Amino acid sequence: MSRIGKKPVDIPSGVTVGVADRVITVEGPKGKLTMKHRPEVGVSVEDSTVTVSRDSEDRTCRELHGLTRALVANMIEGVTQGYEKRLEIVGVGYLASISGDTLQLRVGYANELYRKIPSDLTVTCPDQTHVVVQGCDKQRVTQFAAEVRALRKPEPYKGKGIRYQGEYVKIKPGKAATK
Repeated sequence: MSRIGKKPVDIPSGVTVGVADRVITVEGPKGKLTMKHRPEVGVSVEDSTVTVSRDSEDRTCRELHGLTRALVANMIEGVTQGYEKRLEIVGVGYLASISGDTLQLRVGYANELYRKIPSDLTVTCPDQTHVVVQGCDKQRVTQFAAEVRALRKPEPYKGKGIRYQGEYVKIKPGKAATK
């Protein structure tokens, strides 16, 4: 058995979980999430726990068993606590701001970069060098943060660019260090 897949997921108070026609619906104080699961696994809700079962012992079913359980646990955590990714912008003259539903970035290119903020995410700029992405869907939060980071990845010589808060960028020695 999958060690992750066989663990039941506890449902905290204030969260409702429903399963109908292979669609899992989780609703809580932070929002509502839905997911359609694969037919190889079964999801059931008893009392205040969610259990995931599988049909057979082949490799694909075993993989999907643990994956489905992890996705359900992430959905429940998302509607109760939410997810957050923090980005920091490093570089002279590099800054970020929010205008309406658009994130504006000035990160060393000739033009400003614009990224439309999805409606289900909350993006804030506490100051000009930090961006905070929040939402209840873990995949959407991390995907948007990765797209923003990809606009100007941290470079290895001076460390300039957009990075996750707390990310370590190994700085290479330049040509002057070889003498």
